Amino acid sequence: MNDSTPSTLQFLGAAGTVTGSRYLIEAGGHRVLVDCGLFQGYKQLRERNWAPFPVEPASIDAVVLTHAHLDHSGYLPVLVKQGFRGQIHCTEGSAALCGLLLPDSGHLLEEEAKYAARKGYSKHKEPLALYTERDAKLSLRQLQGHDYEQDIEVVPGIRARFHPAGHILGAAHVSLDVHGRRLHFSGDLGRQHESLMNPPSPLPACDVLVCESTYGNRAHVPIDQEAELAPIVRRVASRGGVIVIPAFAVGRAQGLMLHLARLRERGEIPAVPVFLNSPMAVDATRLYHDHHGEHHVSDEECRRMYELATFVNSVEESKALNRRRGPMIIISASGMVTGGRVLHHIEAFGPDDRNAILLAGYQAGGTRGAALSAGARTLRMFGREVLIRAEVVQLQGFSGHADADELLAWMRTAPSAPGVVYVTHGEPDAADALRARIQRELGWRARAPEHLEQVLLEAAR
Repeated sequence: MNDSTPSTLQFLGAAGTVTGSRYLIEAGGHRVLVDCGLFQGYKQLRERNWAPFPVEPASIDAVVLTHAHLDHSGYLPVLVKQGFRGQIHCTEGSAALCGLLLPDSGHLLEEEAKYAARKGYSKHKEPLALYTERDAKLSLRQLQGHDYEQDIEVVPGIRARFHPAGHILGAAHVSLDVHGRRLHFSGDLGRQHESLMNPPSPLPACDVLVCESTYGNRAHVPIDQEAELAPIVRRVASRGGVIVIPAFAVGRAQGLMLHLARLRERGEIPAVPVFLNSPMAVDATRLYHDHHGEHHVSDEECRRMYELATFVNSVEESKALNRRRGPMIIISASGMVTGGRVLHHIEAFGPDDRNAILLAGYQAGGTRGAALSAGARTLRMFGREVLIRAEVVQLQGFSGHADADELLAWMRTAPSAPGVVYVTHGEPDAADALRARIQRELGWRARAPEHLEQVLLEAAR
C-alpha cells in the first residue's frame, strides 16, 4: 500500500449481523481500524473469531474505538497477540471500562475452556481460550484515552474526534477526517430519554455515515421502566421465587439497580435481597460515580444504587447463591446468556416454575437469550439440555439503544446530507428496514453493505 492508493472503507464485521463491529480505512499509505469487536450469537459467526484476520494485524497503524462493549472491543487482545503494535484511541471512559471488560472476558474464556475440558463436552481434546486474561492485560498497554470534542491525529492525514453517544459510559460517535473527506461512525447510539445516560450529541456534517441498526425495524414500547418492573418483582416474591436477570455488566446492571432502589424506597416492591453477581459490574458501578458528566443520576441516587445490592465477588460466594432459597433477585452477566456466572444461576433456578428469568436488553440471534425470548423451554448449557420451567419475561423498557425513530431523528440533526449512509450492526431485517426509511424519509442514499465489502471513499461525495 502506498500514498497513491485510492482511499477505501472495508466492512470486516457488523455487516449482515449485529455483532463483530470492525471497519478498516485505508488511505495515504496507512490502515486505521474503527472498532475491533467479537462476533457473537450464531456458530458460523462465532467461528469468525478464530479465522485469520482479513488483513495482517501488524499492518494496521491504529485502532479507534467507539466504546467498550465486547462486540466493539473484544477482539483487541487477539489483534495485539497477532502483531498489532499501534495505539488504540478511545475516550477516557472507554479506556477505564476496557480495563475491566477485556481482562474479565479473557478470564471467562479461560474458565470456560477449563470447564469444558474437565466435563468433557467440547469436541476438542484440549479446548483453548480465544485469548487469556494475560493477553487482555497486555493489550491495555496500547490504549490511549481522550476527552470528548478534541481533535486527535491518529496517523498522518487522519484525525479523529469523539462525540458523546449516550448508551454507556465512554460511548462515542466518531468523526474521522481522512484526507479531505469526513467519515462518521455512530457506534452504538443511546436514547434521547434514558434513565441513566445523557442523550447523544447531534450528528456533524459528514461525507460518509456508518450507522448502527440494532433496532432499525422497530420502535421501543413507550413504557415506564419502573411500572414494568415492579409487578414482576411483587409477583415472583409473593410465591417465594428467585428472579435471575442476565444483564450487561456495564450500563444495564446499573440501570436495573437504579430502578430497583427507587422502587424499594417508595415501598412499591418488597425488600427482598438483591445480589450483583459480577465483579466487573461491581467495578463498573463504581465508575459511574467518577463520570457524573456523562449521566444524569445524582450523587445521592448513585449512592443508593450502589448500596442496594450485596456484591458477590468470589466463585465460592457465587456457588453459595445457588443453594439459597427465594425470594431474592440475582443480577449477573452476561446479558445475552452467552457465558459467565449467570449460566450457573439459570441451571440452578431455571427448572423451578416459582422462579423467573428477566431479559433486560437486546438478544442477538443465535444466543441463549434469544432462544429464551422466543419461548425455548430447554437451553443447551455445559454439554446438556437444561429444562426451563421458570417464568421468562422480556422487558420492553430497558434498552440502551436508540430505536428506528430515534436513529432517524438523530440523523435529522445533521446540518447537511451525507453522500451515502452505510447501515450496519443490525440483523438483515433491521438493517434493510432502516435503509429503506433513510431513503424514503430523508431522501439520502443508503445501503446495507456485505461482509468484507470494500468501497471507494472518492465515490462517496
